[in-house]
Amino acid sequence: MTRERIVVMVAVSILPLLAAGCGGGGAPKSQQTVTTSGQNVASVAVNSGPTGNYVNGVFTSVTVCVPSTSTCQTIPDMLVDTGSTGLRVLSSVLTISLTQQNGSGGGPIAECLPFLDGFTWGPVQTADIKIGAESASSVPIQVIGTAIPVATGCTNMGLTSLDSLQALGANGILGVGLFAQDCGGACAMTGSSNPGLYYECPGSGCKVAAESLTQQVQNPVAMFASDNNGVIVELPTLSAPAASVSGSLVFGIGTQSNNSLNAATVYTTDNLGNFTTTFKGQSYSNSFIDSGSNGNFFLDSGTTGIPGCTTDTGFYCPTTTQNLTATNQGANSASGTVKFSVANAESLFSNANDFVFNNVGGPGSGGFDWGLPFFFGQNVFIGIEGKSTPGGTGPFWAY
Repeated sequence: MTRERIVVMVAVSILPLLAAGCGGGGAPKSQQTVTTSGQNVASVAVNSGPTGNYVNGVFTSVTVCVPSTSTCQTIPDMLVDTGSTGLRVLSSVLTISLTQQNGSGGGPIAECLPFLDGFTWGPVQTADIKIGAESASSVPIQVIGTAIPVATGCTNMGLTSLDSLQALGANGILGVGLFAQDCGGACAMTGSSNPGLYYECPGSGCKVAAESLTQQVQNPVAMFASDNNGVIVELPTLSAPAASVSGSLVFGIGTQSNNSLNAATVYTTDNLGNFTTTFKGQSYSNSFIDSGSNGNFFLDSGTTGIPGCTTDTGFYCPTTTQNLTATNQGANSASGTVKFSVANAESLFSNANDFVFNNVGGPGSGGFDWGLPFFFGQNVFIGIEGKSTPGGTGPFWAY
């Protein structure tokens, strides 16, 4: 069985233009206990996903309801993504009819959201959302893939459509990243300053629309009545490849007895959600932490000296496992060492029963995308922009 690097690496974050431990030795761990109970806890699982071939996908269930009704549907296998913002559900798995958002001209509003590996297209609709015991009302979400023709501005980006289960590898995306909206102030502007993510689509075709902050696809956690200032992704230490691993998604930071920062170091970010990673004496300021990336993706073979794979392209395939060290530094000057390993991905993937790995990596886009291997064995905190926490006001990463 060939298992490819299936999406979702990281959303293109452009706020306010638009808002966007590891395997081997491991970094110093702030916490290693996985919380399993509490009204602010939702269970997650790292496994092969609904398609049966997703490597290092972390999934949870989300309940969506027609606003102010008991007409609800619980959708499993939603990819938990700290690198994007907002709930996105495949229309092919949605069995209830949600309220459509319309523009000033009366036409339906749709969104084109670019990810590193492709784009999602579909209408913006409104739902009540429940995750674990937490809930949010009247949340704008994206329903991926509908009869609305894709806007030419979206197809002109040259990216691949992720509007099917096979392309996405999940029933949808639960974006619980650093930002409250998936775009920010730029998408509320008119004229050329608008990046063109939201469209009004009357029968005559789609045109870029100015979308207010409250109408944009929202981080559902930020809309919870409580425990709304961030999340913690908690996954256990992984000592060997596995078929499946269980963990937790904990809501709130410092709001309950089970979500304290404790000894975690806070790394504040720039307004794109980035901090700096230094590797082999070079600093890369466009680095970030992303549970939606299924490996640690960084630099290129020419820079790292690590050969890429010939079959599972997009991953590194060194002849022997590489034990590496880097340093992360936040905008607040907090810094810490990260020890991580990169093994031969094709050798790892040769066991058809294993889908969870702490030492896969591949070439990136000139910085460090600390993907799911970074999360094993340490609790990773995501502080949402503008929200107060005991560690300061978001946006920040902490671990």
